Amino acid sequence: MSGIFSEISMKQSLEPYIPKGESLLAGIHAVAKESKVTGIYKKCILTETSLIPHENGATVILRKEKYAAYDIYLGITQYSLLITGCMQCRYYYQFEDYATAKEADAQAVTSEMLLENIGKCFSFADIQSCEIKKGVLGSMKCLITMKNGDYFKLMLPKLGGLTGGMPHHAEYRNAILEQLGKYNK
Repeated sequence: MSGIFSEISMKQSLEPYIPKGESLLAGIHAVAKESKVTGIYKKCILTETSLIPHENGATVILRKEKYAAYDIYLGITQYSLLITGCMQCRYYYQFEDYATAKEADAQAVTSEMLLENIGKCFSFADIQSCEIKKGVLGSMKCLITMKNGDYFKLMLPKLGGLTGGMPHHAEYRNAILEQLGKYNK
């Protein structure tokens, strides 16, 4: 468990999801208490582990949810919020077909998308609100709600572990809270 309290591990986990042209400004270990991500994808075939592009494929609504606490790395770039699991974990996936979706909301699948990689990067422009409250032992609780109804209930601990593997935790946590505070209503 102490291996997750490492800036090196955090950077390696977040790096694949950083949008082109952006760079990681801050990243910390945090705890997700609950999360819900929805995506609408068109021209694809759903397999057990991924969405595969296909010209005659269907449009799929994907709901990816988790209702149990799990360790995450939380990061920010110039324009994006990044969330990745520290360790592999399972999510609840629910799929619906296109009948209830708007074509304009659907994203075309142009290359294979692993289900586990969906919901890792979010534009700050898509954040509707972020409710920030004090938690126990100096932690901060954040409820981030996206404009499409997705949400994350997070706990940002005061300390970045006891091993000293995250020496910039306080500085990075403050930067993340400052950014999320712009959406605190």
